[in-house]
Amino acid sequence: MSKNSFARSGSVLLAAIALAANVSSSQAVAQDKPAGASFVEEFDRLDTSRWYVSDGWSNGAHQNCAWSKKQVRVDGGKLQLGFEAAAAADRKFACGEIQTRARFGHGTYEVRMKAAEGSGFNSAFFTYIGPTDKKPHDEIDFEVLGKNPRQVQVNQYVGAKGGNEKLVDLDKKADAAFNDFAFIWEEGRLRYFVNSKLVHEVTDPRKIPSNPQKIFLSFWGSDTLKDWMGAFSYQGPRTMEVERVAFTAQGDDCQFPKSVACKLD
Repeated sequence: MSKNSFARSGSVLLAAIALAANVSSSQAVAQDKPAGASFVEEFDRLDTSRWYVSDGWSNGAHQNCAWSKKQVRVDGGKLQLGFEAAAAADRKFACGEIQTRARFGHGTYEVRMKAAEGSGFNSAFFTYIGPTDKKPHDEIDFEVLGKNPRQVQVNQYVGAKGGNEKLVDLDKKADAAFNDFAFIWEEGRLRYFVNSKLVHEVTDPRKIPSNPQKIFLSFWGSDTLKDWMGAFSYQGPRTMEVERVAFTAQGDDCQFPKSVACKLD
């Protein structure tokens, strides 16, 4: 996104940049009210009643691209978020992001996605809410850093405080195959899953967000966050692909056979 879980090497300054970035990214839809109903999105089309396409701004100096609706398309049952050398706003690169119009609370969040490879790139699935929405900065993340698509980073922010990063190894290289990422967010417990396997669990209430959040899918790059994302290297257009996104509200029946919500204890 637009936010950024600035890695262990990140300083207080980077955390501040992350907060500012997130605030910027949600400005366009700050007036929207939460709905929170369960849904499965398989991208037969881009449903603009559900999704807002980020367009015409960037999230701060750390981001070397600006969001452009031209980098968001649906083709063959897949959402495609692009990155290419093309003037957009005040940047020389354009990149793609969508975000839900509604906010969602406790439940199961799932994505089936293929990331893009390349140092300096970030393919992300996350939830976020912040000051522009008159709420604290809360966030839950899955981020594939293109410098190493054999791993995914999970992280969460509570009241703008992060520092909860964990890197998880992938059996299927994220830029070569679709992986299933999911988290189950409950009061007092947050669980992260990769390809249906539990990979991380958080039970410290100080590290679990409490505010309903919007769902984001984004693909972006950076020239400056080298310690975290690697040195930026552009070798032509790149694409992040998404086959499915789903939210199952706590207490609702699971919505498709492979959902981790079908296996809740």
